[in-house]
Amino acid sequence: MKFYYHPISGNARRVWIALLEKQIPFEPILIKLDGEQFQPEFLAINPFHHVPVIVDDGFEVVESLAILDYLEAKYPTPSLMPQDAKAIATVRMVELVTINELVPATVPILQQMVQLPVAPEKLEAAQERIAKVLSFFEEKLRNNPYFIGENFTLADIVAGNASSFLGFMGISVDSYPKVKTWLEQLMQRESFVKTAPTPEDIEIAKPLVKRQLEKL
Repeated sequence: MKFYYHPISGNARRVWIALLEKQIPFEPILIKLDGEQFQPEFLAINPFHHVPVIVDDGFEVVESLAILDYLEAKYPTPSLMPQDAKAIATVRMVELVTINELVPATVPILQQMVQLPVAPEKLEAAQERIAKVLSFFEEKLRNNPYFIGENFTLADIVAGNASSFLGFMGISVDSYPKVKTWLEQLMQRESFVKTAPTPEDIEIAKPLVKRQLEKL
């Protein structure tokens, strides 16, 4: 299996964590995103020119959630998706709330961090949206170590990956004790440690991130 990624890509990190958790052998292929993603060789694999992509025995899969579903279906052990209907719905809710609510809400904060102009009302709305997501996570965690009780699932990968960068953006989770404990626990997992971007990765990626944010 070939895994095309960039260390600063949260979308790619979701897949990377799952590959490690499932102990699936893979060949990591770094796409530098400095124009390399527009080369014909990569566009032949993903015409949308972004990471992650996996190629498994010639079968190409793009989009991180589709890749996670593929890995779960083809490599079911250890399982990262429950079988119970309510538990499945919880995993999907957490995944989609992360992608559709939390991640977009961080954009104005990141824009401010890279010194792009942001209207104060946009920052306030972003902070309120993030608080709503964290309250949702707090409720869904209940008193469990993970969203699905004792079972680590795709919900923890997707939400944990995105939430782990909140501190970097100056957003505290201290008012959400269950979320705080859950994040601290996740950050100790080997898969999260191995895939965490280094300070050097972050510095190198800052100009790229700024260029992407300028387009929004």
